Amino acid sequence: MWRSMLFVPAHVDKFVAKAHTRGAQAYILDLEDSVPLAQKAAARQTLVAGAVQVSQSGAAALVRVNAQPELLAPDIDAAADPAIHAIVLPKVNDGDTVAAVAARLDTLEAERGMQAGHTLLIAQIEDVRALPQLDAIASASPRLMGMILGSEDFSVSAGMEPTPEALFLPNQMVAFACRRAGILPLGFPASIADFSDLEAFRGVIRRARQLGFVGAFCIHPKQAAIMNEEFAPSAAELEHARALLDAFEDAQAQGRGAFEFQGRMVDPPVVARAQELLRRGAR
Repeated sequence: MWRSMLFVPAHVDKFVAKAHTRGAQAYILDLEDSVPLAQKAAARQTLVAGAVQVSQSGAAALVRVNAQPELLAPDIDAAADPAIHAIVLPKVNDGDTVAAVAARLDTLEAERGMQAGHTLLIAQIEDVRALPQLDAIASASPRLMGMILGSEDFSVSAGMEPTPEALFLPNQMVAFACRRAGILPLGFPASIADFSDLEAFRGVIRRARQLGFVGAFCIHPKQAAIMNEEFAPSAAELEHARALLDAFEDAQAQGRGAFEFQGRMVDPPVVARAQELLRRGAR
């Protein structure tokens, strides 16, 4: 689980070389929107070397491929490598797309002597047409580790502005589908392009965590720093959770399923949230 995943244009050498200093937990080498068509083939050729560079400080290397079939196939072939942890699939509208890429990765990993299932997938939901298919997408392959709403493209498809109010519902729909499938809900209900007001962005990420999101994509290192802080449980939250679970054990020993703790009533759902918080802190 990566709380911050920073986009890096795969064809810009100076950005790739410095990426590992930017403080993100993962770097997405982008072959899609940030790379002009004429330079996509060259960017593909340097992909593995770029993955080694961005991961030299311990971060994970990811790759966002192109959605067009004539570009997707060579992108996948180039990205199937032990140095690359996951592939971001843009503009996913159905489960068949995910399943087809997963099948190709099965073949490539076997041919290249890689561990089966090494290359994970993240699906980007970027069109209103994908909303009725969210459950099919989320359960399309064991390789799929998470889904995320692409705020800008999705807003264009919906004919709306990428405001927090407009993006709230589709983000929740993605999060609920992820929870039903047991994969990671990624993202936040706001435009990814707006990083000028960092305190406002911090508020957005806090809201995203309240909604159940565990990490997200970003385009600026300052966004990554905020995500690393806000998606992680604080020391005070972890201490509170541990104390609550201790009180729960005492209550259980006394034959009580519900009990009072620090002025609030605690029952099994509250206990489950505390347990999940500690698991997240351990990760």
